Amino acid sequence: MTSMKIRRTAIAVAAAALLPFSLAACSDSDSGSKAAPSSAAGDEAKTSATPTEDAKTDDQPFGPACSGVPKEGAGSFDGMAKDPVATAASNNPALSTLVTAVKKAGLVDTLNNAQNITVFAPTNEAFAKIPKADLDKVLADKAMLTKILTYHVVGRKLAPKQLENGSFETLQKGMLTTKGSGEEFNVNASSQVVCGNVPTANATVYIVDTVLMPK
Repeated sequence: MTSMKIRRTAIAVAAAALLPFSLAACSDSDSGSKAAPSSAAGDEAKTSATPTEDAKTDDQPFGPACSGVPKEGAGSFDGMAKDPVATAASNNPALSTLVTAVKKAGLVDTLNNAQNITVFAPTNEAFAKIPKADLDKVLADKAMLTKILTYHVVGRKLAPKQLENGSFETLQKGMLTTKGSGEEFNVNASSQVVCGNVPTANATVYIVDTVLMPK
């Protein structure tokens, strides 16, 4: 009897001694298995975030005059993206002289119905650089006005990267050249892009500070 009690006591003591090690091993195993998914999830989050950020950078309008575009409504970037280019321009207060010229030339439907074009759109200030008598003369001459306005349109969409050292045929059949990088581009070395990469439903618009004259 005494021998059996001693044996039971020894077993109990051994079990008590081993129990903490068993619990510690289980704890280590659990924490290791839980840590792995967290690390994987973190890596996945980093991977998925990268393309979104790059896409945002590539698609954004740029240039100092972009700050003057309305934040909301039909004249905002979101609003212009929903309308064809002539309609979108009519909702932008900075392009009202251009819109008047487009209407006088009868080009509203032509521009709105075109697909995948690029428009270099002169601001009101760009038209103001032309002496009033000369501007009035151009606005009264539909053939000349059409020639000038179609010189501002390229028959395909142009991304900013393509403007770095570009030469493009216009709808007027003349050629225009672009140079620059980053967020600074000029057209024909005389007109600066002041708000570029603006999307409309059928065109990409680069707002410029000087009216382009066909050669």
